[in-house]
Amino acid sequence: MKLMIASDIHGSAFYLKELLRQYDTEQPDKLLLLGDLIYHGPRNDLPKGYAPPEVIELLNARKEEILCVRGNCDTDVDQMVLDFPILADYCILYEQGHMIFATHGHNHNTANPPMLKPGDILLHGHTHVPTAEEFNGRYYLNPGSVSIPKDGSQRGYMMLENGVFTWKNLDGEAYKNFELH
Repeated sequence: MKLMIASDIHGSAFYLKELLRQYDTEQPDKLLLLGDLIYHGPRNDLPKGYAPPEVIELLNARKEEILCVRGNCDTDVDQMVLDFPILADYCILYEQGHMIFATHGHNHNTANPPMLKPGDILLHGHTHVPTAEEFNGRYYLNPGSVSIPKDGSQRGYMMLENGVFTWKNLDGEAYKNFELH
């Protein structure tokens, strides 16, 4: 399966459109969203193109293509306007013998990890910083943010195909890889 993985759209129709252009170019099987879809959050400035109703419309138009977990800014009210499930705390995927625990990151993270065995992957957004690092024999991966990058990072997403995670900016340019062994 070929996955596009993205997080932290925070209501930006402008950057979501850029992500969806790359989705159409990349042609993945699914888009895995790691939460914080509509609301910008009290600690963040409004992102460029902040337009929650347009974000809702853009995402609902692709509802069959989306897997999603709940972010700390996502609410039951958001679920009322979105036509695909967004309220799961996590989802579990498997890739080349590795379990991937996909979540937003506000509950489960490297300081409070879920039950993972060595070689498993904790995949989350929330920090808005693209990351690939080992912790206690496990891996922590983060695609960064679509609309509000932090720590000097780029707006972007991640692709997973054939055991390789590739971080890309919203122009589709790859800048980091992580290969499962």
